Amino acid sequence: RATSNHKVKETVALELSYVNSNLQLLKEELEELNSSVDIYQHDSESISVPMIPLGLKETKELDLLVPLKDIISEHYGEEGVLFEKEIKEFMELRQAMRTPSRNEAGLELLMEYYNQLYFLDSRFFPPNKSLGVFFHWYDSLTGVPSHQRALAFEKGSVLFNIGALHTQIGARQDRASLPGLNQAIDAFQKAAGAFNYLKENFSNAPSLDMSAASLNMLVRLMVAQVQECVFEKMTLLRAQHDFLARLQLAQEAARVEDVYSLVHQTMTQAHVKDYVPFSWTTMVHVKSEHFKALSHYFAAIALCDCPVASDAELPEQEKAFIQFHVTMPEGPSLRVLLQDPEERRKLGKAHLKKAIMKHEEAMRIHGLCKILRKMDILQEVLSFAHKRSLSKYSEIDHEEDFFETGDAPNIQPKTHQKPEIKSPNFSQVKVTDLFHRLGPLSVFSAKNKWYPVRRVHLMRGENGFGFTLRGDSPVLIAGVIPGGCAADAGLKEGDYIISVNGKDCKWSKHAEVVQLLKSTGEEGVEIGVITL
Repeated sequence: RATSNHKVKETVALELSYVNSNLQLLKEELEELNSSVDIYQHDSESISVPMIPLGLKETKELDLLVPLKDIISEHYGEEGVLFEKEIKEFMELRQAMRTPSRNEAGLELLMEYYNQLYFLDSRFFPPNKSLGVFFHWYDSLTGVPSHQRALAFEKGSVLFNIGALHTQIGARQDRASLPGLNQAIDAFQKAAGAFNYLKENFSNAPSLDMSAASLNMLVRLMVAQVQECVFEKMTLLRAQHDFLARLQLAQEAARVEDVYSLVHQTMTQAHVKDYVPFSWTTMVHVKSEHFKALSHYFAAIALCDCPVASDAELPEQEKAFIQFHVTMPEGPSLRVLLQDPEERRKLGKAHLKKAIMKHEEAMRIHGLCKILRKMDILQEVLSFAHKRSLSKYSEIDHEEDFFETGDAPNIQPKTHQKPEIKSPNFSQVKVTDLFHRLGPLSVFSAKNKWYPVRRVHLMRGENGFGFTLRGDSPVLIAGVIPGGCAADAGLKEGDYIISVNGKDCKWSKHAEVVQLLKSTGEEGVEIGVITL
């Protein structure tokens, strides 16, 4: 209120709306935490590690009434006022998609708006000219505002929000159950698909969250979150008491560690480092150490808790074990190792030693980030896993052990379900062109130009009106007979018929136009035509 300077007012309004949106997100996060705490009150086995969701990009209101009415009267030669209902309907749709609900209905709303932008683009955005309207969007991670006249920026931002909404839906699922896990996997795969599609189809976006480096990081993060869900799915599905199942779990965990390490590398690159929240980078780092620890823990459990292989089981176990380590463990041959409980205990102990070191590293990194320190759930998961490895170690550690515990080799990453990057399926949400009254897009589009409508009065001669027609919506004059009534009236081959006796025929089929012309009497017929 203190200033009359319009520019200052606008800047302050921008900043306030950003602060507002941040408060909104915080409020939602608190609600999320409050609602999800009770899910985590089961025994520690089924605590789910938190996932990283993205906030939506915010946008300013947009008034298209005047610019669209202007282009309708200038370009289409129609009364702009007659299309106010359609313009308002479009603006209401835009207003609604600014705050989508976090479920399927919200996704459909964003898709519907995205599909409607295709029609808007074809109708009102000629290739070499802009509408003069600015689209304002805020960066989803920094809140920095950007604006562009290009409709591609609006499209890209909506696509980004489709991806972000999928991440929020994925992060909300109760991953202690199989249906919840499958929904989370689906949501994160679709988020990866949306960010990937954005990276491949929209370059030169003015905001950092839509730069190639940033989108590449987001795609990798989503793939890692899918891989983590796949690991959780395995722990839920497999009877973990048999040797091969535990080896598989160890390899799945190693795979999760692998993909999170890749995300961590991507997040610490020059263009991305200063921009990604520190809590994200730390969380990803913590997870890569945590899953490395788990891979060694499950290897130890397989070796120490499972009965020694019988002669019948040996070939299969040997085959699995050959491909299990990145480098072969030192010591006796595989066959001896698998059949000698003492040798198994030795190698198991080496794996546990490594697991405990990695658990401690994960807890140390976790402690460096103030935001993560407040996440009790993560803290609980890390310390539960650490204690579990410690108690296993003390259980298999004998006082009379004089051998130096060796260095266990790393586990070969392997997954039974590769994450898919699922591109958005825009055709699943059907929309009708709000501005279809302007006529078929094949002719009545922003890129085509035509002369003003000519109204021509024709009288029927002995060979009809003197022209032939072909095509549908709109019907085209295919030929004009020299010296006939149509030729005298100045009709040309290639003209489109858009009205007959005042009835709009832009969308009419060939037969309908012929019928209208046939039913004219002595007084003749007035047709409206345009020439491209």
